[in-house]
Amino acid sequence: MPAGDLARDEARRIALAAQGFDRPRPRGRVGAPALRRTIRQLGLLQMDFVNVLVPAHYVVPFSRLGPYDRALLDEVVYRGREFTEQWAHEASILPVETWPLLRHRMEAHRARPRGFDSFMEKNAGYVEQVLADVRARGPLSADDLPGPEGASRRIPGAWIGTVPRAVLEAHFGRGLLAVAERRPNFARAFDLAERRLPPHHYARRSTHEESQRELLRLAARAHGVGTVADLADYYRMPVRVARARLAELVTAGELREVRVEGWPEAAYLHPQAKRPPRIEAAALLSPFDPVVWYRPRTRRLFGFDFRLEIFVPRPKRRWGYYVLPFLLGDRLVARVDLKAERALRRLHVLAAYAEPRVRPGPVAEALAVELKTMASWLKLDSIAVGRRGGLARSLAAALRA
Repeated sequence: MPAGDLARDEARRIALAAQGFDRPRPRGRVGAPALRRTIRQLGLLQMDFVNVLVPAHYVVPFSRLGPYDRALLDEVVYRGREFTEQWAHEASILPVETWPLLRHRMEAHRARPRGFDSFMEKNAGYVEQVLADVRARGPLSADDLPGPEGASRRIPGAWIGTVPRAVLEAHFGRGLLAVAERRPNFARAFDLAERRLPPHHYARRSTHEESQRELLRLAARAHGVGTVADLADYYRMPVRVARARLAELVTAGELREVRVEGWPEAAYLHPQAKRPPRIEAAALLSPFDPVVWYRPRTRRLFGFDFRLEIFVPRPKRRWGYYVLPFLLGDRLVARVDLKAERALRRLHVLAAYAEPRVRPGPVAEALAVELKTMASWLKLDSIAVGRRGGLARSLAAALRA
């Protein structure tokens, strides 16, 4: 390889170090400072509330820190003023200083569900009344609001459910409202963004190009090394836009363009990227973990073809409904289809598969330890292993041992 380029193994270790896998998990109690550092290192947590195991944004810190009090993450995000929610890489938790970088996107936000903008235009009085109610009464959820007079409260066939929720979400997407809390049923309660965000962040203005450059700086730090498509995906930026901004960052000396062994196009290396000689992680990764959420990068870094099959009809699923990759060292060595059976207080391994060319025995032993740690964290008393997958028998034996 030409001098200055990166071997694939080195790029993989750089990427994992940027994601916090270059150091052991804390030995003692995980406190709020560790959770804050983790969110800041990643730049954001993608939120997903599929609850077959536990909502995804709780798993991401667990993968890096080990067991922690999930209520503490809610406390860090919603009781302080350091973090907020906004559309970033899908629905995300992010530091409040990132919020103004997304302002241009908020200004162009279209209501969800698609086509709801026309309803808002025809019912402008109701839309303004929802905002006035929040201003007068404080944080409100959709259940706290009446529906529009003379119209159905529900939106037939729409995932968002009701008109009050859709209007609140539209105001949120446009930056007028911010999430104040999550109710026990995970519903969002919204307050005025100007009340929830620190004034200097709420008032901050920057050009579209300046915001894009800063988002790409954050993405490059979280990647360590990545292609233009990798970095663009982190905050859902068009690749053509990211390419222009990255060229500016390279010219300014803020990023370095490099070649990675086996990658067909150039990559960008963050100047503060760590280059550990080894990674000694053992972690189950949420399907929404930044390490695996951009599937082309997952294939390039790990040779791991990952597909989320939640929306695939059951007979056509290859791996399972809610499959978590298993990281051991610096490689993805297995995948397990998991379900928390809360009524039985049991973690059910529906299927377990080893990747090609890995030794099942050592992988099963390490995976058994991690599953026991996860079950304890979720307050589940036992682990059951189904028969599906070539790793299932070895895993069941390791758990018994």
